[in-house]
Amino acid sequence: MWCWHNFVKERNVTAVTEFFLIGFEGSQDLRVFLFFLLMVAYSGTICGNLLIITLVSSNKNLHTPMYFFISQLSISDILLTTDIVPNILHILLNNGGKISFFRCMIQFYFFCVSITFECLLLAVMSYDRYVAICNPLRYASIMTSAQCVKLAAMCWMVGFTIILSDTISISMLRFCGSNVINHLFCDLVPLLAISCSDVFIIQLELYILSFPGAIIPSTVIILSYINIVSTILRISSSTGRQKAFSTCSSHLTVVSIFYWTLLSVYVFPTQEKSSTTGKVLSLLYTVLTPFINPIIYSLRNKDIKKAVQKTRWKQILNFP
Repeated sequence: MWCWHNFVKERNVTAVTEFFLIGFEGSQDLRVFLFFLLMVAYSGTICGNLLIITLVSSNKNLHTPMYFFISQLSISDILLTTDIVPNILHILLNNGGKISFFRCMIQFYFFCVSITFECLLLAVMSYDRYVAICNPLRYASIMTSAQCVKLAAMCWMVGFTIILSDTISISMLRFCGSNVINHLFCDLVPLLAISCSDVFIIQLELYILSFPGAIIPSTVIILSYINIVSTILRISSSTGRQKAFSTCSSHLTVVSIFYWTLLSVYVFPTQEKSSTTGKVLSLLYTVLTPFINPIIYSLRNKDIKKAVQKTRWKQILNFP
């Protein structure tokens, strides 16, 4: 009984109830510049992705598997940026900012859910392109509306489920030393860095969860594009090859940017990186990628352009 009382007392004394996020250290002019830059990017992200969601839902010509998955990607991008960017803006204005332990865990959870969902969805989209190019005669029977909804729901369910166990494990760590996080938001590496608990179990759990959340989706993407490229190369006419490749070029661009930014932060050696470099790289996949995704899909897609023009004409004709 005495031991339990002292254990509880020790936990109460050393428990961290809030964290302090440093953000970017620098002059006020630099922080104000970054504030307006991120504000513009955030506004563009919300408007661009909402535009795609609206166009896909309101135009029958866009009621296809590819555009349905693109709209799901837009939902994920809105969730990611809304979870991260507003708090970064607050930190930039105040030269750092406090965040409660509970809010930190919530931010970490939805951040990881968005990243995991995007990994899974990009794999599903690569499979969709594989079926469209390598097995076009069976495309309509394989990628039905019901099947697309099931695949998207499965991606969301897997993301919410596996990240929940990870977040619970992170929340059970002891943070008995400094509560200062030298980062822009509650990310995995900064949280583990200030924890005074043994993180071996957490790292083992992360390794196991990386299989359904990252490794398997990456494998699906690689195998899909190996088959896609081999099929395209067998097409006799150059026009046919160009047309086949154009159907997956936007998706391939998004995949390349997304995985390059993730690998640069979490996989490549970090010993030589400064804290500022790590923060800038983290902005690439939390701010830049969601911002440019709708640009890539709209600028390189004739159907999206037609839907925008059709919507404009409707507004002009209905204007009183």
